[in-house]
Amino acid sequence: MALSRWERFAVLLLRLLSRACRAVLGLLPAPAPPRAASPATARAVPPPRSELLLLPARELARRLRTRQVKCIEVVEAYIERIREVNPLINAVVKDRFEEALQEARQVDQLLAEGRADDSLDKYPFLGVPFTVKEAFSLHGMPNTSGLVKRCCVISSTDAIVVGRLKQAGAIPLGVTNCSELCMWFESSNRVYGRTSNPYNLQHIAGGSSGGEGSILAAACSVIGVGSDIGGSIRMPAFFNGVFGHKPSTGVVPNDGQFPMAYGVRRSFLCTGPMCRYAGDLEPMLRVMAGPEVHKLKLDEDVSLKKIKFFCMDHDGGSMFVYPVEKEILQAQKKVVEHLERDLGVQVQRVSIHKMKYSFQIWSAMMSSQDSDGTEAQCFTELLGDHGKPVWPLWELLKWLVGMSSHTLPAIALGLTEKVMKLSPSTNAKLVSMGKSLQAEMETLLGPDGVLLYPPHPTVAPRHNYPICMPFNFAYTAIFNVLGLPVTQCPLGLSSEGLPLGIQLVAASYNDRLTLAVARYLEEAFGGWVPPGKA
Repeated sequence: MALSRWERFAVLLLRLLSRACRAVLGLLPAPAPPRAASPATARAVPPPRSELLLLPARELARRLRTRQVKCIEVVEAYIERIREVNPLINAVVKDRFEEALQEARQVDQLLAEGRADDSLDKYPFLGVPFTVKEAFSLHGMPNTSGLVKRCCVISSTDAIVVGRLKQAGAIPLGVTNCSELCMWFESSNRVYGRTSNPYNLQHIAGGSSGGEGSILAAACSVIGVGSDIGGSIRMPAFFNGVFGHKPSTGVVPNDGQFPMAYGVRRSFLCTGPMCRYAGDLEPMLRVMAGPEVHKLKLDEDVSLKKIKFFCMDHDGGSMFVYPVEKEILQAQKKVVEHLERDLGVQVQRVSIHKMKYSFQIWSAMMSSQDSDGTEAQCFTELLGDHGKPVWPLWELLKWLVGMSSHTLPAIALGLTEKVMKLSPSTNAKLVSMGKSLQAEMETLLGPDGVLLYPPHPTVAPRHNYPICMPFNFAYTAIFNVLGLPVTQCPLGLSSEGLPLGIQLVAASYNDRLTLAVARYLEEAFGGWVPPGKA
């Protein structure tokens, strides 16, 4: 499919912007975090020392129930770890340590009195600490989504998924940073500043759930809540070497987060679990999904040898995104070789032509009308937060002289949105292509297929660099508009010491397949690697 005149104009404009950004990148000041600045000599966070920080959530819950450890000891260990490394990474933007300690004492009392001995199904995460992306409502915590106009907003209720985890016995430690309005893949905003990657503080943690990815990888939390409309769970999970799962559409409720999706975007936004250990994904998903979990048939056994594996090394060469780096391709090749050698399966290489247009398809479908004619809310309206829509060109001029309350990526997204709407006929063709691709993928994967696909063209880039490669998120975003479940799985570290990983994709409601493969790959390749060991 040839590029339209407006698409060619957009590509040219963004290339010029990218070159200009590269030229002045070293001069761009990073938003200053409200906490202590990073020491100039620090490269990565120190490795965790307490054994309690290295246990999966399921094992923590088991040890708590069998009185091998007290809940107060677990929560204190995590609080101490956050206080140690958060000044370096700026991931937790508001804590609730006093409340968490009080709740830990209540758990210990409950266990001491024997009142939770036979309630594993009711409290599967009893006493387990967790963190929450700041875009979700957590009672008593801020809910700004990085928007300056919402800096005084405090949640008076819990988002549904947060409430369900609390009802399952989990103890929230605080909320974590995100990008402005959750629409960029570096977690930086004018409210809280910038979050860093625990493996290298000069690199990004991803977005928009970057605070969650960073805090999990730094062993400051064991499970967390994220959301994903273009890869906002999977990119931070990849960049930080942890696990993340974007569930099938419509299974986990999105209620209680800002910004909320409207129109077609309700089908593209997914709330899901993030964690350090693959075995924690499924129990988290069960709790977060609630009564809708039956759609996923998680109780059905999965035979890895009966899965049909497919592999695709890249999107086919889109001019909008960077080529996939060699080490990412090598990591994926090792997975293919291991599957074929250990399971005796044949991994089929595929080339899906429409994937080359992933960014264009995602962008067109994100701005399309719902079946009842409802249009998606404009990003410029969200920036205005129920006030007048922001005029992005004027905001850009203000930014150039240091007077804008918005980040450059948010302003650039507003401008891009305006440009993309100039060609409705092209957008209509792209929406049709997206629906055709969805049918093609569902047919290919069927009831027993899993696709191996790169999570991003590069490992975690340096701070500010995403503005030079703004459409690389297409590698994750395409699966949002296709409605497919995807599990992000870590695969060790690159030669630079940054995490590698892979996306595992299945047909709708076959989440159990990707979760099973993730557990298998964790055992084969080691899963999460604590930062700061080198």
